[in-house]
Amino acid sequence: MSIMWKYLDKRSATIAAIKDYDAMQFILSSTDDEIKRTYDKMVGIGSPGWDGTPKAYNPQAAEDRIIKNIDEIDILKERYRQAVEYMDWFKPAWEELSEEERYCLEAFYGDSNNYGSNAAYYIAEYLNIEQPTAYKRKNRALDRLTVLLFGKS
Repeated sequence: MSIMWKYLDKRSATIAAIKDYDAMQFILSSTDDEIKRTYDKMVGIGSPGWDGTPKAYNPQAAEDRIIKNIDEIDILKERYRQAVEYMDWFKPAWEELSEEERYCLEAFYGDSNNYGSNAAYYIAEYLNIEQPTAYKRKNRALDRLTVLLFGKS
């Protein structure tokens, strides 16, 4: 199944994809460390006591911990796979935009998420244009990115 099926309504899907970009970059950069930490948590199975009594209420507690961590590693690897798939789909289209277009979209929909007059103000200041023109630039950039991601609308 293609990653773009997650984003079915093209215009709002493009906005959702922009908002997901930073999260996907974080997943790609942090997953290896998270997997290493999870492996460290599953050091090993404790040795039995000399008297034959279990040291824990649940005698299989160590095994349960290892199984839980293996499941967690599987989830982390699947999340990483989805982030790679997302980046393979989104990043070429994102890089095709001009720096100006990326700035407009990041200001409106990016991590700071300043949607509204503040974002338009920052764009107007950055590009030395009026605020209504900033909204138009944002809409043109969004339309262009939508076409790059999904083809003709």
